[in-house]
Amino acid sequence: MTLRRQWTVTAVVVAALALALFALDRVVGRQFMLVSVGSHAPAFRGETVDGPRREKTLADYHGDVVLLNVWATYCIPCRVEMPSIEVLQKTYGPRGLRIVAMSIDDTAGDAAIRAFAQRYGLTFEILHDPTGAIERDYQTTGVPETFVIARDGVIRKKVIGADDWGSPGNQALIGQLLREPAG
Repeated sequence: MTLRRQWTVTAVVVAALALALFALDRVVGRQFMLVSVGSHAPAFRGETVDGPRREKTLADYHGDVVLLNVWATYCIPCRVEMPSIEVLQKTYGPRGLRIVAMSIDDTAGDAAIRAFAQRYGLTFEILHDPTGAIERDYQTTGVPETFVIARDGVIRKKVIGADDWGSPGNQALIGQLLREPAG
């Protein structure tokens, strides 16, 4: 085989691989790209449950440090975890932390979600995504699942299951991220 023919075969193989990767990305979509620490946070949409319904997206928090908690009213570990998230709200909310708790309840309506928030004395933002799109886009495996997103939109911590958000390690991480410059 001549050198020219070898280069032609190589070019054809590289082009075929590129085309296959492109097609795989189109067919599989976000599932091809893992959502993990170090990746950019996927966009999300949810509706407010307090007052008039408004749609909120990740873009509404651009430049903020965000703790995104995916939860449901029926979830026992979520009930255990919520008070420690409220500790973060009280400590770091005034310093710029944006806590977004996204309920994925598909049968519980806004009234049940509001009642849950009142029962636990939650003062952070509660959104509702009954479509489950956030589960797919963030590739969650259950509830609760939490993502700490830095000002640059990069996920800095991912926790599957309940965590103690009032722990010294979690508070140190949030404090460090809040000290980082925006943009």
